[in-house]
Amino acid sequence: MGRNGSFSTVHNFDEDDGASPNTGLIQATDGNFYGTTFQGGSAGHGTIFQINSEGALTTLHNFCSDGCEDGFQPELAPLVQDTSGVLYGTVDGGGKSNRRCITDSCGTIFSLDMGLGPFVTFVQPFGKIGQTGGILGQGFIGTTTVAINGIPANFTILSDTYLTAKVPPGATTGYVTVTTPTGVLTSNVPFHVIP
Repeated sequence: MGRNGSFSTVHNFDEDDGASPNTGLIQATDGNFYGTTFQGGSAGHGTIFQINSEGALTTLHNFCSDGCEDGFQPELAPLVQDTSGVLYGTVDGGGKSNRRCITDSCGTIFSLDMGLGPFVTFVQPFGKIGQTGGILGQGFIGTTTVAINGIPANFTILSDTYLTAKVPPGATTGYVTVTTPTGVLTSNVPFHVIP
């Protein structure tokens, strides 16, 4: 590891829980890490897993368990988390298709709903006082308040999933909240107010 860090192995894959985690990890809004393996699992064609910072791994899905309609071998890109809270990913093979692919298996796009709540995120996670920035989320029509670390900001709703807000005087680095008709959405990471 680096000059001031220490290296430790958090988990060793053993084929049963997956093998070849090629795509990397994402940290979702629940604080856990999510990823996929290219191989291994109960059918040998990869898994979706959750792991916490202490190394406790849970296999959430085994690919190709029944006719490969769910796809197999996620290898090209990490999972992403939508502002709805749902995780999305892709697999290289399997699935159903109306057109013939070279190997009769064109791959799939999948979603994984872990019951994580919706949130807001930023087009750019930093800005100066007076600067306008974009906020992405869900259910913005009818929004009544946008605040940066508790300081109300002027905002413009551009669509149900996109609005802009101006960094208000007195704002400091912190989480952004958007009050919509269905509740308060909080950013998944702090917005950084820069000098």
